[in-house]
Amino acid sequence: MSYQAAAALQTAVFGALVMAPALDGVSVVDAIPSGASPGTFVLIGPEVAVDRSDGTGAGAEHRLTVSVISDANGFMAAKTVAGAVCEVMLAGGMVLGTGHLVGMQFQRAVARRLDAGTTRRIDLTFLARIEI
Repeated sequence: MSYQAAAALQTAVFGALVMAPALDGVSVVDAIPSGASPGTFVLIGPEVAVDRSDGTGAGAEHRLTVSVISDANGFMAAKTVAGAVCEVMLAGGMVLGTGHLVGMQFQRAVARRLDAGTTRRIDLTFLARIEI
């Protein structure tokens, strides 16, 4: 098992999300912006990597969370962006600088209100299978 493809996975996810026409104008970050209200943005978040090596070679599963955070009224803006994120993540074609992305699957979504209801957050969890 190796964690060596983790940075390559994040780079590929970031590139795919930034280049997606459906996400034009939506910031993609890996840390919550400080300062003034950031509006609606996509946060590439935590992951858990598990060994999936076998007799044919080294590999790992990465459970990656991509969040949509929005201060827009209601959930509609966040859900629209979350749908676009899912489309990008599951479209295929992501090329890693290290390893090979065998597959990407949607695992779950959790939507909730934060900050006394002024902020919406949708955490999308994906399972990426990588061969090294």
